[in-house]
Amino acid sequence: MHLHCPACGATNRVPEERLNEHPLCGRCGADLMAPAPVALTDATFPAFIANTELPVLVDFWADWCGPCKMMAPHFAKAAGQLPTVRFAKLDTEASPQTSAAFGVRSIPTLILYRGGREVARQSGAMPAADLVSWVQGQLSPRG
Repeated sequence: MHLHCPACGATNRVPEERLNEHPLCGRCGADLMAPAPVALTDATFPAFIANTELPVLVDFWADWCGPCKMMAPHFAKAAGQLPTVRFAKLDTEASPQTSAAFGVRSIPTLILYRGGREVARQSGAMPAADLVSWVQGQLSPRG
């Protein structure tokens, strides 16, 4: 399993059975599976999405957005409840290229990536329980 380090940008290979053992980056020692959202920018977004084999849920937000601020603690709580999903936040004001490239027109917008590709999108604030349920529904095998 490949995991991209949000601190130094190194790609680390971690055996799947060791993901819950708090693996550390081989280059900088940062926690690769911290149960908290990581901050992404226009510069760090492409490599993080492309080099992380686990699903990645990105919250596109802005500091001036009231619903974004209301959802932030729920997003962080959900990150702790879904340890095999990497949670990330991208400030649309500070990183307009990425949000424009993905057609983010309203915020907050959540985009779920798997294998480097967008698999689901949801706009609007959600409480943690609904967020967890939505992600699990998107990742469950479809019958």
